[in-house]
Amino acid sequence: MTEPGPIDPSTQPREFGAGPPSAFAPPTPWRRRLQIMGWIMAAGLAIVMIAIAWLAITAPLSQSLKPIAPPSLSLMSADGHLIARRGAVIDTPVTMADLPTHVPQAFMAIEDRRFASHWGIDPRGIARAAWHNLWNDGASQGGSTITQQLAKGVFLSSDRTMGRKAREAMIALWLEAWLTKDQIMERYLSNVYFGDNVYGLRAAARHYFNRSPDRLTIPQAAMLAGLLKAPSRLAPTSNLKGARTRAALVTQAMVDAGYLTQAERNALPPARLNVHDVPDATTGTYFADWVLPQARDRAGAVYGEQKIETTLDWRIQRLAEAAVRRAPLGGAQAALVAMKPDGSVVAMVGGKNYDKSSFNRAVQAKRQPGSTFKLFVYLAAFRAGMTPEDMIDDTPITTGSYRPANHGGKYRGRISLRQAFAASSNVAAIRLTQKVGVDAVIKVARDLGITAPLTEDLSLALGTSEIPLIELAEAYAAVAAGAYPVLAHGLPPEERGWFERLMERQRAFDSGELAMIRDLLSSAANRGTGSAAALRTSTFGKTGTTQDSRDAIFVGYAGGLVTAVWVGNDDNKPLPGGAAGGGMPARIWRNFMSGAINEPVADAPEETQDADLVNAIANIAVETGIGNVGVGVDGDGVTVNIGGNQIRLPIDQPAAPAGTLPPRIAPTQPPENADGAP
Repeated sequence: MTEPGPIDPSTQPREFGAGPPSAFAPPTPWRRRLQIMGWIMAAGLAIVMIAIAWLAITAPLSQSLKPIAPPSLSLMSADGHLIARRGAVIDTPVTMADLPTHVPQAFMAIEDRRFASHWGIDPRGIARAAWHNLWNDGASQGGSTITQQLAKGVFLSSDRTMGRKAREAMIALWLEAWLTKDQIMERYLSNVYFGDNVYGLRAAARHYFNRSPDRLTIPQAAMLAGLLKAPSRLAPTSNLKGARTRAALVTQAMVDAGYLTQAERNALPPARLNVHDVPDATTGTYFADWVLPQARDRAGAVYGEQKIETTLDWRIQRLAEAAVRRAPLGGAQAALVAMKPDGSVVAMVGGKNYDKSSFNRAVQAKRQPGSTFKLFVYLAAFRAGMTPEDMIDDTPITTGSYRPANHGGKYRGRISLRQAFAASSNVAAIRLTQKVGVDAVIKVARDLGITAPLTEDLSLALGTSEIPLIELAEAYAAVAAGAYPVLAHGLPPEERGWFERLMERQRAFDSGELAMIRDLLSSAANRGTGSAAALRTSTFGKTGTTQDSRDAIFVGYAGGLVTAVWVGNDDNKPLPGGAAGGGMPARIWRNFMSGAINEPVADAPEETQDADLVNAIANIAVETGIGNVGVGVDGDGVTVNIGGNQIRLPIDQPAAPAGTLPPRIAPTQPPENADGAP
């Protein structure tokens, strides 16, 4: 039996409905691949042509060839008002032929080591940066080339969207096609921001070293190149140590790139400054001075006029200035900072008069917070399992070497934590700190954003460590927000990547601890030492007064706004009349907040506020040696509860003088006009 041979398709019957056989042979596989490649190349060429036409319209090359325009930065409030306009220090562009070779080498070594060989984008640099950012501990690394940085500075905004990065890469390729490497480097060095409001290499060399760019030494060039990472933060006029540390990294990068030998690098001395200041006649405010460095960094080296939106609220800012201006401060100073619970600063006053003193006491000054620091002590107690109803001795401390006293030598016996906080008992705060430990109190303060150095002894509980007012506001904002930490910021937050959001996420308070500390803050602001600040809406806050009344503070929140107020003297002299946080700061706070949250409240007359404070403190129930005694004051009179018996003193009795209690009530809880100061 023979094997069947191959079947001839031409001899087989065609299926019904099939067309005639094709006259053309089917394409071979290699011809099919060529067709697909041709289609891809045609589509790619079309995309390139469209991109070139788009770039010619939206980012013409001639723009990079124009003379440098002086940059101008306008800070705008959130509702569109101009806050301040700042110019810049600039000079004429540099040319590569006039620069020592080590000057561009310093910038290439730290910013773009393959600048001479790439075509505008550096895939190796991008891959290296991506790998670093994936595995590092949070410090991000960029992969942009010098050409890309020039493209961003000349043509684009500073947003970090994928669309902007794509345009940046395309413009970089465009620039590389039409400019030489020397021309790109010249434009880059002449445009970049070096901190201190200085743009361009020539202006920076003049400002920091008082010399022309052609005379820059290697250490000086390295320091200037190092500034580009964070020009405002590393500016050597304010952070010489940081600038020199960064310059050392640049010189080591020059060794790694082959521009220097290790021996040459090791023999280099650190750069020395010879600052040449140029007067800046532009406008300023306390808030503008605070936010400007961040605004400069966000704007980058983009020339021409820019408008940067801030978080400041124009209406609220004017109310803050008016509240400070109307206060009878005499020779004392005052500061106020107001923010939303997310840290967005809406108002800032750093002193009575910016024109006379631009020193920002809300941010730059570090003063003792006094009893406002007790927020952290009581939160530590709640973390340890205590509650506002737990009892503590408000009696003199007779053991140990540290023996603080209550303000005025007034003690209340055994009282609850709620009562101790409202009356701002010093000895109670010390006993709580002894119970939970100083480290636990410091841990709470750090969690809530306090970065200032803290003393590691019992005096910490009474606010003896110096803290900027804005950090106190951040801590109280965390309580208002129910999450920590809260970071004060004057610019709207930028879009962040998932890794940044993961690393910088807030932590929520334990719901029970949050409810208890809010209970105490409400008690202090409505029935305790801060009652002069109480509004009709729910008010939370705490007073602070330091030794000899050198600082008086009130920090609190209401109506979705957190505000801190400080009153004191720049020379740290005591305030006259024993001023306290429950006095002038609380009244400034109340006057400002009532308008800021649209709750008009007339300021209480000076002579009635002390009486209000007495009544508020007297309204706190106490436990004495003869049993539980409760004293209540309302519009109709005074009620005294002793055990199960109640005594009612109607209001038609002769009025007691302001600052005293009715004579038939034993003064088991003496009046105080200030919180307990150390």
